[in-house]
Amino acid sequence: MDLRPTVFFLFWTSLSLQLKDLTGHKVYTNTWAVHVPGGPAVADRISKKYGFINHGQIFGDYYHFHHRAVVKRSLSPHRTRHVQLSRDPQYDVNRHDLHVKEAWAQGYTGKGVVVSILDDGIEKNHPDLQENYDPAASYDVNDQDPDPQPRYTQLNDNRHGTRCAGEVAAVANNGICGVGIAYNAKIGGVRMLDGEVTDAVEARSLGLNPNHIHIYSASWGPEDDGKTVDGPAHLAEEAFFRGVKQGRNGLGSIYVWASGNGGREHDSCNCDGYTNSIYTLSISSTTQLGNVPWYSEACSSTLATTYSSGNQNEKQIVTTDLRQKCTDTHTGTSASAPLAAGIIALALEANNNLTWRDMQHLVVRTSNPAHLNTNDWITNGVGRKVSHSYGYGLLDAGAMVALAKNWTSVGPQRKCMINILTEPKDIGRKLEVRRKVEPCNGMSNYISMVEHVQTRLTLSYNRRGDLGIYLTSPMGTRSCLLAPRPHDYSADGFNDWAFMTTHSWDEDPAGEWILEIENASGNNNYVCEEGFLLHQKTCVKTCPPAFTASVQSIQYTLENNIEPLLANVCVACHPSCSTCKGTSANDCLSCPAHSHYNDLDFTCSHQVQISRESPPLKEAIEEAAAVTSNLPIIVASLSCVMIVVVFVSVFLFLQVRSGVILGKKKLYMLDSGIISYKGIPSDVWKEEGFSESETEEFDPRNERTAFIKQQSAL
Repeated sequence: MDLRPTVFFLFWTSLSLQLKDLTGHKVYTNTWAVHVPGGPAVADRISKKYGFINHGQIFGDYYHFHHRAVVKRSLSPHRTRHVQLSRDPQYDVNRHDLHVKEAWAQGYTGKGVVVSILDDGIEKNHPDLQENYDPAASYDVNDQDPDPQPRYTQLNDNRHGTRCAGEVAAVANNGICGVGIAYNAKIGGVRMLDGEVTDAVEARSLGLNPNHIHIYSASWGPEDDGKTVDGPAHLAEEAFFRGVKQGRNGLGSIYVWASGNGGREHDSCNCDGYTNSIYTLSISSTTQLGNVPWYSEACSSTLATTYSSGNQNEKQIVTTDLRQKCTDTHTGTSASAPLAAGIIALALEANNNLTWRDMQHLVVRTSNPAHLNTNDWITNGVGRKVSHSYGYGLLDAGAMVALAKNWTSVGPQRKCMINILTEPKDIGRKLEVRRKVEPCNGMSNYISMVEHVQTRLTLSYNRRGDLGIYLTSPMGTRSCLLAPRPHDYSADGFNDWAFMTTHSWDEDPAGEWILEIENASGNNNYVCEEGFLLHQKTCVKTCPPAFTASVQSIQYTLENNIEPLLANVCVACHPSCSTCKGTSANDCLSCPAHSHYNDLDFTCSHQVQISRESPPLKEAIEEAAAVTSNLPIIVASLSCVMIVVVFVSVFLFLQVRSGVILGKKKLYMLDSGIISYKGIPSDVWKEEGFSESETEEFDPRNERTAFIKQQSAL
């Protein structure tokens, strides 16, 4: 758990933090983004030479190649995101709430502005779209042809792009469906989600005809599962950069992005590299009644909000639908982003010289926080209200076009990068880094007012979802760069990830910045990956003996709220059980030693016995050692006793059989007659060659021993 931050100032300020590199995962597909200097003719020649199909130029010298002989491979776990997320978690938009009628009243309806929907295609022959359809703003990247018509299925899976298109530019006064925000704008669509979405597919879509298309609207991104951290790869990132630098003949393409639908999973849109990018205008949702929707993600990169679906009693979005139909059930932040794209089209008609950053300034200055309900509204250092759920508030089309008409461009973007930490630091329970800065003071890129502030972090941590990351500006604005995510159990940490905040917009960056990284969870807030169980703060595949698997509700701390969370855990069996299927006495599967298992009621009953309490471990070891050390002596003693008993028995038997006892004298029957003796004379031993010292032990009191010796000699 070490961390090595660095701080960037991106135009007027961007803070950035760095650490050690983490290994990334590669993606293998049957398509290639190939760098071929020399132009399209050279790319065609090379593709044919090696059996590839050239699907055309991505941008610059990059071309999209495909090979039919190569089998597709699955995307890595960090790239499963794009295809499945057309964000759909219900509201006939009251255009008056967004003050669209005020913009129309000023004469702006989107005329001359081109919008393209990057999605699963667009039904170009829909009666409410065909009059405004623009083939030059359309392409089928999935099938490599100019026709973006959706692929029709029984379940109408590919309806999303057509629904989004109607919000922007559905024709007015034709009695069909509804009316688009910019009903005189031209609308196109890029079919890119209905297939394998690679870096090359994204880049081609983001860079399509950039001097013709003004606004790109996208309502997709990484998985909203509360545990994914993902964003654009190399080519897509390059496409964003080229778009804002070269698109619209140098004014910059405008990318409008839906902030995400992972609210129920406690996801953070700052872990989505598309909405978290400085190049995108991130849009969140509010319900008809002005509440935070259940699907909404809170993060510091969100710039503003439009309407979308909410609870069952709240209205949803009315728009065009697949098979030339209409719908009043378009939902989620998917529905919010196209509304924003339509309002931005009105502002561009009012002033077609607005740059991509000018548009973000207009959004910040004109969005309305009134009547939007949340408990995290703050007032930043320049007096604007801002929220992690709503950004700067509800878009106001009337105010935007009024301000756009006489807007003076903010000029070229400046960037200033400052390293605030160059050595690894242990996070522990909390790491706080303070740094006073004068952002590039005295240099050409000196910054006196900030727009985007990026904190670039590379860090390692054993459970990423436990981390909370906060940044406080010199003017006291505290941004939550990352809230704890209880489903994010990854140990991958962050690898040069740029957390972005817009909450300090227009503040003076000079002064002390405070970065806080903390373990925001309590001691018991642990959740294991699917397929594992929590056992004493450790994730295990199976529970140990005397424990069984169970699902329990634990309390997870999120900001000031305590959220319930279901977790797979190991719980202790009943004390009478050895193994079990539950926690009661009737859930035993097996019993401890000296217990009886009852097959009828699955209980264990102890047998009546003397207490078998084990001695303390140390005493038991010492006692065992003592017994082990005395064992040879005991064996020898018992052997001697046995020998004595045997020979006494033999001796007595022979005495009875061979002679009689007279007084204290023993008589033996020998061939030469009867000899009486009292012990064995010493001269007998001497005759056998024993020394005097050896015979001293054989005195009359040791008669039995002398007999044994004599018997041996005989």
